[in-house]
Amino acid sequence: MWQWVVSPAKAPDQPAQVEVGFESGILVSVNGRKLSPLELVNELNEIAAANGVGRMDIVENRLVGMKSRGAYETPGGTLLVAAHRELESLCLDRETAHYQQLLSLRYAEMVYYGMWFTPLREALDAFFASSQKRVTGSVGLSLFKGNVNVTSRHSPYSLYRTGLASFSMTGYNPKDAEGFINLFSLPITIPLEAAVR
Repeated sequence: MWQWVVSPAKAPDQPAQVEVGFESGILVSVNGRKLSPLELVNELNEIAAANGVGRMDIVENRLVGMKSRGAYETPGGTLLVAAHRELESLCLDRETAHYQQLLSLRYAEMVYYGMWFTPLREALDAFFASSQKRVTGSVGLSLFKGNVNVTSRHSPYSLYRTGLASFSMTGYNPKDAEGFINLFSLPITIPLEAAVR
């Protein structure tokens, strides 16, 4: 059944390293080399397939609703998705990221159902083009016997700040959280109080 991706058991005994670069959410480089989109995807396919990455064996829902088993090989796509998601996690604010996840599912469903030439797909494209403006940078991946691990994330648009997110709490006063916690927990504590009466 598997024609392309090497069996993870037969993949090299040393991890392979790859760096994937993006500009505004679009793949632009692999290991620092800028090539055409097709050449970049072909290179990712080669690297991933050689390291046992990209086999998918799933049960899915067909358009008419019946279950179907699918065995797919998508080596380069696996790396692209992993790297892109990591860069988005670094560059997108929480609300945009969460809303984009919801719309991504609908978008994928529309494409699967053959609804490419629709006003809704065009409208969603406009949303994604806007949300991807900051998704620029690179992600390092380590591939080993079918597994993909993130080794680095870099972006000039990173929203991560160690002073605000580290355990040292140097970017703000932890005492400020007390009022927020009290207010945020009100909807939860009121039903508990009512149950005690």
